Amino acid sequence: MWPEPGSSAAGTRMLQLIHLFLNQGFEVHIASAAKKTPYSFDLSSLNIKEHEIQLNNSSFDLFVQKLKPDIVLYDRFMVEEQYSWRIRKHCAHTLHVLDTEDLHFLRYGRQKLKTKDISIEAFASFPITEREIAAILRSDLSLIISQYEMDLLINTFKIPDHILHYLPFLEKPLYVEDLEKTLTYKERRHFVFIGNFIHEPNWQAVRTLKEKIWPEIRSCFRHAELHIYGAYAGKKVSQLNNPAQGFLVKGRTADALTTLEKYRVLLAPLTFGAGIKGKLLDATKAGTPYLTTALGSEGIGGRGSTADLENFADKALEIYQDEFKWKELQEKNRKVFSENFDKTKFEKPFQQKIKKIFDEVHSHRAKNFMGQILLNNNYQSRKYMSLWIEEKNKK
Repeated sequence: MWPEPGSSAAGTRMLQLIHLFLNQGFEVHIASAAKKTPYSFDLSSLNIKEHEIQLNNSSFDLFVQKLKPDIVLYDRFMVEEQYSWRIRKHCAHTLHVLDTEDLHFLRYGRQKLKTKDISIEAFASFPITEREIAAILRSDLSLIISQYEMDLLINTFKIPDHILHYLPFLEKPLYVEDLEKTLTYKERRHFVFIGNFIHEPNWQAVRTLKEKIWPEIRSCFRHAELHIYGAYAGKKVSQLNNPAQGFLVKGRTADALTTLEKYRVLLAPLTFGAGIKGKLLDATKAGTPYLTTALGSEGIGGRGSTADLENFADKALEIYQDEFKWKELQEKNRKVFSENFDKTKFEKPFQQKIKKIFDEVHSHRAKNFMGQILLNNNYQSRKYMSLWIEEKNKK
């Protein structure tokens, strides 16, 4: 997609990466085969050059030959599959950087297996695992958003650490005075959930709220309301709207932080997924304590903000009704946020890493032997699938 920071954390992430390169003095181009939406960010405001490209089409070869990029950043592994071989064919000097966003095979495997057991044996049967790991090995550098996922790739999947770089969301530190500007405990009401509904974990979390958790909360607190926000909700989400039960589907919001600030507690009972959950960072910036699962807090920390599904409703009510507990959690989340996502800690090391690899690209690639094997023609089935589709389309 073209970046949509108002729709999802992925859009915010992409803009943060764009600013990293702009701040380093790069000229930035963005190319996509997707159609723009009314919510696509105005990249021209950053003097970024936009290019519409096509899938499975050699017109991209002409485009990249003319552009001759020094660095290419791929928005997730499927984009690397589609375009990296064409770029390698024409631009041998180009540095290939993969932004994983989160590990898709991890999210997919957790959904299918419904297990916390993360092992090669458990996940190897999924083609998506092979594809994503192969894209990581082919790339000169892969950006990993969660420390948990860094450890998983290095220790379980034995990926060389020199082709991985931990780069979480890049935020301004959050100070006590920042939270003092938000609404107070007594000025806030109700529970809230927010999330992009293209993302399956968000849809399943709302179903869990509707079917299990909300009836328990409502039976103890009959005046409570839960408001559901999110982009691309569609009919399946809107049909859950039930004012009589205090379950209100609100749809897209123009400003997540302004919206979240009105509520007392954010509920996020996520049962599968990967990466870092942008909704939890947004809630923290809005001064809104959240309750999630251990999986939901993965990569963030803050165990005081988690609960099992069995006691989720009780813990949610405790936070909602106890002002002291509420303030304690608000401050704890602020500290975790400022310690783990302060952009000043991560910007310079990333820029130095990029420069070092660019200056020593041949020796860097030589140390990634498995990656070099995967670049051999015998392992480029997706390249030939793309060429086959292109020929088929011509006829």
